[in-house]
Amino acid sequence: MDLLRSLPLGLYLEQPQTWLHKLDPRVKIAWLMSFLTSYSFATNEWRILLVVLLILFTLFAKIPRRVWQQQLGWLLTLTVLVLFIAAVSPDGLGVNYQPRLPANEQILAPKSNSPSPTPQPALSTKKYSYVLFHQGPVRITRRSLDLAVRLSTILFTVIYSTNLYLLTTAPEEITAAIESIMQPLRRLKLPVTEITLTLTLSLRFIPLVLEEVQNLIRSVMTRAINWKKLGLKGAVKVWMIVAERLLENLLLRADQMANAMMVRGFTSPNEHKVQWHELRLKRWDWFAIATLTLFWGVRVISGNKF
Repeated sequence: MDLLRSLPLGLYLEQPQTWLHKLDPRVKIAWLMSFLTSYSFATNEWRILLVVLLILFTLFAKIPRRVWQQQLGWLLTLTVLVLFIAAVSPDGLGVNYQPRLPANEQILAPKSNSPSPTPQPALSTKKYSYVLFHQGPVRITRRSLDLAVRLSTILFTVIYSTNLYLLTTAPEEITAAIESIMQPLRRLKLPVTEITLTLTLSLRFIPLVLEEVQNLIRSVMTRAINWKKLGLKGAVKVWMIVAERLLENLLLRADQMANAMMVRGFTSPNEHKVQWHELRLKRWDWFAIATLTLFWGVRVISGNKF
């Protein structure tokens, strides 16, 4: 079991360098926030479109299949499971819906007493049903399906868009972009450099956490523990010991990181200048900004759903 390869959450892909890697991190932050904010009050069609765009970005960026295949498969499985559970769950109305159309499904236009009547519209045979599917205990309504699409799409969009950004952007680039964006806050005497440094350390700590979890799971598996003989109480006790050991190892890693910074003379940003990534907008960055403008134009045209 290799968590770092099967589920590379928050890890940066150094090689190969795709076109997503070469974009300015500030532009990628703008795209990330656009995916996360354009979801609000959007129609279900737009929410599904966001999911499709994320998958297309992954394919067109030519990210190695070994990187995203298993992770995307697990996430799509979870999304479909949430979609099914929410769709068959009660919609919360708690009423027996009665159809609003006549039994013959025809609506006749009112008669006119005018001597020169205008042409009457044709009979409407459009069928409407609040209950979309009802077979035994399984009942899917328009409200439950709408809620299922909302939950499943927001789950996929939030998790995968964030992970795709972390996968194609180095931690130093992320912190440099955030510090550049937060420059106006220096006038309010906010510790911008300290905040970005904390973010950098947090991003670099994610692989360490996964590595410690992976090592502890391997240590448990190599001991060939007979879980049936231990029972529930014994199994809980073993995993509590593993969790305690994990916490100790993480605290030890954090202490080592702090000591390494102090040895290198980093006591405060005023005494030790932090060299981040050099930010410069290139031709592809301007093209991405223009595409982002088109993205928001389509979002405005698609309308809102309340």
